[in-house]
Amino acid sequence: MKTYMANPKTVESKWYIVDATDVPLGRLASQVASILRGKNKPEFTPHVDTGDYVIVINSDKVVLTGNKLRDKKYYHYSGYVGGMKEVGYDKLMKEQSDFAVTKAVKGMLPKNSLGSKMIKKLRVYKDANHNHEAQKPELISIKGARQ
Repeated sequence: MKTYMANPKTVESKWYIVDATDVPLGRLASQVASILRGKNKPEFTPHVDTGDYVIVINSDKVVLTGNKLRDKKYYHYSGYVGGMKEVGYDKLMKEQSDFAVTKAVKGMLPKNSLGSKMIKKLRVYKDANHNHEAQKPELISIKGARQ
């Protein structure tokens, strides 16, 4: 029996829409990263981008469990002396919740050029409005949403 290897020219990409309401950030990020990578398909090949496009809506309603909202920090460094900046996730989730979701998903993708291609297939919106109706996205649910 031969092993199937996907070819980038023959990969079919679909569009999915994910509602992030009351879903923990890490759970959302890991499942979205799995879809972007293509691990939900039987023709998954590690060195080929077999993933699908994902639209995440309602990123303002993502949940951080425990004390993460208060204690967790986002750090970035400008490269200059004294250029270390830190922002608490309470402020980040209020002002840039779409960035926080994108950063969480990006951290779960491969750290190479293939991961860079995969993250470009992610669209994150703060509310339920998006402009991708022409792609006819399918609504999928995330396992582990809070009730």
